[in-house]
Amino acid sequence: MTEKQYGKLVQEASPKSPIWKNCLNAFWIGGLICVLGQLLMTFYDGLGLDKTDAGTAVSMTLVALSALFTGLSLYDDLAKVAGAGTLVPITGFANSVAAPAVEFKTEGFVLGVAAKMFTIAGPVIVYGLCASVLYGVVYWLYLLLK
Repeated sequence: MTEKQYGKLVQEASPKSPIWKNCLNAFWIGGLICVLGQLLMTFYDGLGLDKTDAGTAVSMTLVALSALFTGLSLYDDLAKVAGAGTLVPITGFANSVAAPAVEFKTEGFVLGVAAKMFTIAGPVIVYGLCASVLYGVVYWLYLLLK
């Protein structure tokens, strides 16, 4: 069997991808996540937070919800339907950190959760978080000693 014949055989045996359905699901579910973000922004704005603080609260809420849904095994079910619609918003980044931690929790806290949390998007998010905390402490000390 030649490469060309094998390629034709594989193409015939492979199921057709419902590309338009997948694009539509990614669009509307990703859009709903963004609508939720806007609703949260309006809610936090109504509580009296300024734009910057409300935006921070929205990001924190979406990350927390994503991590919670990942831990409850609900995020994977949503991602199966939405595809890339769940990857693009901030919720996708939170999921990519929380999922390995949940998956490897049976290996223990240090060698399972802590070590595996760094496998996907963890380095970017965790080092960014640590850097921001360090920056905040240094800035706080600067203001304190000023």
